[in-house]
Amino acid sequence: MRIGHGYDVHRLAPGRALVLGGVTVPYAKGLLGHSDADVLLHAVMDALLGAAALGDIGQHFPDTDLRYAGIGSIKLLEDVVALLRTNGWRAGNIDATVVAQAPKLLPFLPQMRRNIAQSCGLALEEVSVKATTEEGLGFTGSGEGIAAHAVVLIEGGCL
Repeated sequence: MRIGHGYDVHRLAPGRALVLGGVTVPYAKGLLGHSDADVLLHAVMDALLGAAALGDIGQHFPDTDLRYAGIGSIKLLEDVVALLRTNGWRAGNIDATVVAQAPKLLPFLPQMRRNIAQSCGLALEEVSVKATTEEGLGFTGSGEGIAAHAVVLIEGGCL
């Protein structure tokens, strides 16, 4: 067994869809990035890759590669899970937290959990997604951006 931690942050900008955990959340701004900028899935992917010592998402999906322009991060997560599988690993459980002052994410968390569980081949009870604010502090508290943390356990080992 191995444990990995992932963290990601993106700036909020007008004219973009806000996608978190593969769910389009109604909001006046979205996250700025090369892909759909889904900070939640990016943190999960980095945690999975880190646990398996397989680098990070920037190495596998560079923002200089036009193939990934506007791509949905659910597809990238599925690619990461396949890469882990190729290297003899599988996710055991995932615990993730989105840090955003707004919008309120509680109504969308169950679908985010389902999306992550399905993409990773996990049972729903093996995935936790939470949301918190920073009480108006920092860049997330001021509404400049959204961040996410993820901790994962992977099982298996090299082939």
